[in-house]
Amino acid sequence: MDDDGNKRLSMAEFRKGVADFGLDLTDEEVKAAFNQVDTDQSGSIDFSEFLAVLRPPLNESRLKLIKAAFQKMDKTGDGQITHPKYQNGEWSEDQVFTEFLKTFEAPNTTDGVVTWEEFLNYYSGISNSIDHDSYFDLMMRNSWKL
Repeated sequence: MDDDGNKRLSMAEFRKGVADFGLDLTDEEVKAAFNQVDTDQSGSIDFSEFLAVLRPPLNESRLKLIKAAFQKMDKTGDGQITHPKYQNGEWSEDQVFTEFLKTFEAPNTTDGVVTWEEFLNYYSGISNSIDHDSYFDLMMRNSWKL
């Protein structure tokens, strides 16, 4: 679907993808579906927007745990995390990329920073594979020492 390889879907690419999958939608229906997914109204659909519509919403208890874990790592409160071993010079930038950031960052956005959106998307995916809130709670608390 991403014909130009920019990791975003334009309206034309989305329309073509809908047709390629054999969906018989009117132009208005395609436009409405596109606009529903393009939540930032940028005129294109990025990876995060695409994932958000595929995943069911998080319940309040899971969202609170994810926020608590992120806030624990976001020492400056700026909504971004960089790996502490990179910040204090223990690891090179390359080591950080391979050991930490690749886990959370969306494909092709390895900028050395994990944003709230990337962190949330990662744990939304994990959440989908865990049926019971109690297990998700235990996993988050043990992983992040909450």
